Amino acid sequence: MAIFISACNAVKRVPDGKNLLVKNNILVNGKSTNDENASNQMYQKPNGTLLGYKLRLNLYNLANLNPDSTYQARFKNHPGRYENWSKVLSAKQVDRLGQSFLYKGIHDFLKNTGEPPVIIDTSKTKKTLLRLKFYYFNNGYFNVKTDYTIDSIAPKKARINYNILTGPGYTLDSIRTTILTPALDSLYKTNPEPSVLKSGKQYKTSDFEEEKNRITTYFRNHGAYFFQPTYVTFDIDTIGKKNKADINLKIGNNNIQERDSSRTEPFKLYKISDVNIYTDYSAANAKSKITDSTTYKNFNLYSYKKLKYKPRAITDAIFINKGSTYSDTRTTLSSRYLNNLKIFNYPSIQYEVDKRDSTAQSLVANVYLTPRKKYSFGATLDVTHSNIQDFGIGASVSETIRNVFNRAETLEISARVNVGSSKDMANPNNNFFNVSEYGIDTKLNFPRILMPFGTEKIIPKRMIPSTSIAAGFSKQRNIGLDKENFTGALSYNWSPKRLNTAKLEVLNAQFVRNLNPDNYFNVYTSSYDELNGIANVYNTTPSNVDSNGNLIISSGTTGFTDDVLSGQTALTPADQQYKDVESIEERRVRLTENDFILASSYTFTKTTKKDLADNNFYQFKAKIESAGTLLSLISNVANLPQNVNGNYEIFNLEYSEYIKTEFDYIKHWDFGKEKVLAVRSFFGIAIPFGNSDYIPFSRSYYSGGSNDNRAWQPYSLGPGSTDALDDFNEANMKIALSAELRFKVFGDVKGAVFADAGNIWNVLDNVTDDKATFNNVNDLAEIALGTGFGLRYDLSFFVVRLDLGFKTYNPAHEKGDRWFKEYNFGHSVLNFGINYPF
Repeated sequence: MAIFISACNAVKRVPDGKNLLVKNNILVNGKSTNDENASNQMYQKPNGTLLGYKLRLNLYNLANLNPDSTYQARFKNHPGRYENWSKVLSAKQVDRLGQSFLYKGIHDFLKNTGEPPVIIDTSKTKKTLLRLKFYYFNNGYFNVKTDYTIDSIAPKKARINYNILTGPGYTLDSIRTTILTPALDSLYKTNPEPSVLKSGKQYKTSDFEEEKNRITTYFRNHGAYFFQPTYVTFDIDTIGKKNKADINLKIGNNNIQERDSSRTEPFKLYKISDVNIYTDYSAANAKSKITDSTTYKNFNLYSYKKLKYKPRAITDAIFINKGSTYSDTRTTLSSRYLNNLKIFNYPSIQYEVDKRDSTAQSLVANVYLTPRKKYSFGATLDVTHSNIQDFGIGASVSETIRNVFNRAETLEISARVNVGSSKDMANPNNNFFNVSEYGIDTKLNFPRILMPFGTEKIIPKRMIPSTSIAAGFSKQRNIGLDKENFTGALSYNWSPKRLNTAKLEVLNAQFVRNLNPDNYFNVYTSSYDELNGIANVYNTTPSNVDSNGNLIISSGTTGFTDDVLSGQTALTPADQQYKDVESIEERRVRLTENDFILASSYTFTKTTKKDLADNNFYQFKAKIESAGTLLSLISNVANLPQNVNGNYEIFNLEYSEYIKTEFDYIKHWDFGKEKVLAVRSFFGIAIPFGNSDYIPFSRSYYSGGSNDNRAWQPYSLGPGSTDALDDFNEANMKIALSAELRFKVFGDVKGAVFADAGNIWNVLDNVTDDKATFNNVNDLAEIALGTGFGLRYDLSFFVVRLDLGFKTYNPAHEKGDRWFKEYNFGHSVLNFGINYPF
C-alpha cells in the first residue's frame, strides 16, 4: 500500500508547462454526448483505469526510466564502492548485477506493464477535431462547425472540450437511377431486397456504402462476373434545397483496359459453359500432363495421376453447374462444401472467359483441389486436474484415414490412456497412481445422408449434409465402481441455413457395466456415514459390524439394510430413519445397476455469431431425446415376458426408458470499449416412464463448477434444499441462469463480475425426499445464487480463466437464514477454466 500511495502522483512524469489528459468531453450543440463512434475519432485518450484507479499509469510512474545510469551513479558518487564489491564478487559479476532483475528487470517490467502519461498534444487535438468534423458530415450534418478548448482542472491536469455545432441534418429527397447497361437496369428493377436509401431518411455515408454492396451482391449472383462496387456512384444535389438532397444513383458501363488504351462496353451476364475439376492439383504438377479423366453429369474431372475418387463424391460438393448463371453464392457454397469434406486443402475456384463462345458471354469454371495426406497421425499428452482426479497424466494417439472408400469418407481411430491419483477414492494399498482409464474410439464420416432412399428434396446438398457412425469402448479401474462403457451411434448432420445446424441422432446406444459394485460405500462415503450412524442405534445383527461397531463394507451394509427393510429391526416404515435407509438403498441400487440406453435425439442450434470477434449475438439450442421407446414398442408387439418388477429386459438387463428435453439460450451485448454483457439461461428435464422410474446417472443433471454455478464445486449443489448430502449429487431437472459483465483491465488481461443462479431437482421419478423434489412453483425459492469476480488472460487462441465465486443465497439453509450466510473467503470457490463459460 505504501508503494502504491507513493506512486499516486499521476503527474509525476508530466513536464512543466504540459498537462495530463484526464478527459475528452464531446459537446454536441452544447450538450455532452456518450456517442462511442464519436469517441473513437480521438487521437488521444486518457490513461486507462481499473475501477476508477489509474493502475497502469501508476505502475509506470513507479519505474526508474534510466536504471543503468542510476546503477552507475552508485559508484561515481562513491569511488571506492566498485573496488570493494569487486573483491567480494568480481568486476564482471558487479557489472552483470546492474542488468539483473533487482536493478533493471523490475523497472523494465513496470514500464512494459504500465502506461506512460497521456500528455495533451495540440497537434493531435486538431487532427481529432478534423476527424470529428468528417464524422458528423458523414452523418448528414453538412454545415457542421467545430472548435476546442482546454480546461485546466488541477495542477498539470486538463480536460479537452470538443465543441460541435451540427446545424440541421440533411435528409434524402428524390432518388433516381441512371444505369447505362440495359441488362443491369432490368436486374436492378427485379431485385426483391429493398434499397437502403429511402426518401425522408437522414443522410449517412455508411448507407451509401451498404447500398453499393447490396447492388453488387445481387448483380454478381445473377451473372455480372466483372461487376465491382466501384462502378456504383452517386450524384448528390443540394442546390436550391433546404436541408434536403436529391440522389442520382449512377452505374456506368464496363471499363476494359487493353494495354495502353481502354474502352467501355455494356456489362454482360455470363453463364457457365464448362466445369473442370482438377482432383490432385499442386504447384509442382501444374505444368504436367493430365493422365486420367472422366465426365460425370456435365462435370469434367481430371487427374495428373490415376483418379482416386468416385466422381459423385466430388461433384455432389459443387454447386456450379454447366448452363447455370454465374453466381458468387454458388462459388462460396462450393468452397465451403469441398472444405467440409476434410480430404482437400482449401479449394481454389477460378473463372476464365470461354474463348469458344463468339458472344463472349460464357465462363469456364476451374476447380483446383489439393488432396491432404491419406493418413494422418496425431499424439497428445495431458496433465489434468478434476473433481475426481487430484492429478492425472493422459496420453492419446489418433489416426485419420481419408477417402476410405473413394467417396470422400474419413475414418478416425483414437486410443487413450490415463493414470491418476485421487485421495477421495478407496485406496487400500496407498498407491499414488490409484486410478486409471483407457479406451478406444472410432468414427466414420460420410459427406452425404446414408439412406435407402433419396433425401435431396428434404435435405438438399446446399445444407452440407453428412452421416456419422461412431463406436467406442472405455474401461475405468479404481474410479468409483469401476466401469466398462460401450457406445455406438448413427447420426445425420446438416445446416438448414448459414448459421444454423441440425443433428438427428437416429441411434445412440450405451451399455455401462459396473465391475465393482461392492465398492459403493467406499466411494460414496456420505451415504455410508449416514447409514452407519443409523446402524449404531438400530443394528441387531452382530456380524454386520466390526470390532469398532462400524458396518462392514459390503456384507454389513447389505445385511443391515436387508434387516431394516424386512422388519428385523425396531424401525418401522413410519420412522424417518427407515425412510432414510430406504432412500440410501434406492440410490445405491440405481448407481450400481448396469445401464443399457438406446436413444434417439434431435438437436437444433441457431446463432447470429459471425466470427470469433463478434460480441453482439445470440445463440439458441434445443434438444429432445427419447430412450427405450423403440424397445418397448417391439416388446409390446412381440408380447415379450416381463420380469418380477414388471419391466422388459434385453440381454437380461432392464433398459432405460425416458424422454428428455433441453433449452439453452445465450445472448451477448457489446457496449464498446471491450465491455460485454453475456447472459445464459438453461432448462432441462428428463422424465422416466414405462420401463424406468429413474434416470441413469450418465443422463442426469448436476450443478456447480467452473461453467455452471461458480460458487459451488461440481456435484455439490442440490438437489433442492438437501444441502448436497451425497458425494455426487444429481437429479433429473435443472434450471440455470447466469450473467457476466466482461471488461478490459489492461493489455490482454480482462476482468469480469458475474452472478450465477440455479439448482437441480428430482421430479416424476422414484425419489420421495420432499427437500429434493420439485412439487410446485414455490420450490423456485430453492434456486441458489452465487456471485463473484474473475480475471482472464487472452492468449488469442484460447483464454485462461480464474473465477472466484461466493455463496450469496444458499437454499440448503433454513428459510430466513439463506442470504449471505457463507459470503466469505472461507466458503468461496476458486474456479480454473479454459475459455469463457458461455
